[in-house]
Amino acid sequence: MNAPHPIDWHARAAALTPDGRAFIGGERVAGRSGETFAKRSPVDGRLLGAIVRGQAADIDAAVAAARAAFDDGRWSRRSPAQRKKLLQRFAELLLAAREELALLETLDMGKPIQHALAVDVPAAARCIAWYAEAIDKLYDEIAPTGQNALALIQREAIGVVGVVVPWNYPMIMAAWKLGPALATGNSVVLKPSEKSPLTALRLAEIAVQAGLPPGVFNVVPGFGNEAGEALGLHPDVDAIGFTGSTRTGRRMLDYAGRSNLKRVYNELGGKSAFLVFDDFDDLARAARTVAGAMFFNQGESCNAPSRVLVQDSIAERFVELVAAEAPKYQPGDPLAADTVMGAIVDELQLHTVLGYIEAGHSEGARAVVGGRQTRQDSGGFFVEPTIFDGVDNQMRIAREEIFGPVMSVLRFKTEAEAVALANDSSYGLQASVWSSHIDRAHRVARALKAGTVHVNQYDEDDITVPFGGYKQSGNGRDKSLHAFDKYTELKTTWLRINHSPSFD
Repeated sequence: MNAPHPIDWHARAAALTPDGRAFIGGERVAGRSGETFAKRSPVDGRLLGAIVRGQAADIDAAVAAARAAFDDGRWSRRSPAQRKKLLQRFAELLLAAREELALLETLDMGKPIQHALAVDVPAAARCIAWYAEAIDKLYDEIAPTGQNALALIQREAIGVVGVVVPWNYPMIMAAWKLGPALATGNSVVLKPSEKSPLTALRLAEIAVQAGLPPGVFNVVPGFGNEAGEALGLHPDVDAIGFTGSTRTGRRMLDYAGRSNLKRVYNELGGKSAFLVFDDFDDLARAARTVAGAMFFNQGESCNAPSRVLVQDSIAERFVELVAAEAPKYQPGDPLAADTVMGAIVDELQLHTVLGYIEAGHSEGARAVVGGRQTRQDSGGFFVEPTIFDGVDNQMRIAREEIFGPVMSVLRFKTEAEAVALANDSSYGLQASVWSSHIDRAHRVARALKAGTVHVNQYDEDDITVPFGGYKQSGNGRDKSLHAFDKYTELKTTWLRINHSPSFD
């Protein structure tokens, strides 16, 4: 058999004409104001198209469509088995459109095409399919109230769910919300980041193609202070599923308080600690793992292990090993099949990352490798993988989420100091413990204030396990069966049972 001909992604990109209109009530629509914004690719600066600048009137229309769809039962009153069948078809069509969706994702936010193809599209489809499969396996409950009553405890769809997702994993983050929200019978209004709106709009079209009724899944692109604020304040939205910055998460809570006290589930930032003890017997594997996890997706991951805590006695050797991994992650053309690190999402984020690198220098950290903008002649936004050693936990690069390929190495002497350093953060999303002693691994894992603690690995993942954090990393959990809790209400129906006189 002949090997498949390599895809010419540049040719496909040149022929692409994305539709930037909103998706409301089952169809593409122009914005009510007529305003648009230009979307350029971080890969090379090319103009991708004009995107609807959604505002309050567009959110009103989308919420009205979602409410009508929910109230008339076209989706909410279908049986779990019926919803399952359509959502499985949705997942199948996502995989069928894998190449188109991957190209949109790469052009929109800059990640390597190989990752968009192998990770993002399959993960989004797998998430939708998993929740579809799970929904008719969930049973309601009967409380153990005694012989004179019957208390039924049932899950009900919450209603209209507003979903706001970030630009780093646009499809995956959307799927994490859409899967459980749609499976339980809710209607959804999705506001994607203005930096990466294109795949969200195609997801809605594909959902309707799969048979999802019009109005059940709507997408309004736009800016956070316009479309996002209008969605957060809307009195007819029953819940918000948000992933993004802690700063914006606070705003979502404020919007809820100022409107109808809608439920707000925030999945926010992280500054995850990667703890390496001197009893671990394979430092080279730990170094490969932390480099791969940190520089994947250009460091634009909330769970990136950006704080690397290493025991003094092995610190010099470990830093050398990690630094030796950095050349493998030099930024390249995201449309090239062999590129492993792509472009920063836009010029604003580029300057943010470079600003943190400058802060690291000015505060006294030592740049072991990287620290520079690169590929400037491409028209895109690229930063070298960067490793700082000699970092103090009070430095900005150790405390603030950078969302770029910047790693900070901190040193500790004792286990107690390592735990204290790791927990000395406003975030608590993930952490990792590297030790050959099982008692230490368990002891430290229990002491760390993080939603997920990895032991002798990092970022292994499955849809069956919950994702979320402690402290200012948010509340609630995405993924797993626990995500259903965010998009359902529990209703108790209490029935009094009067005994027949014949039993007296």
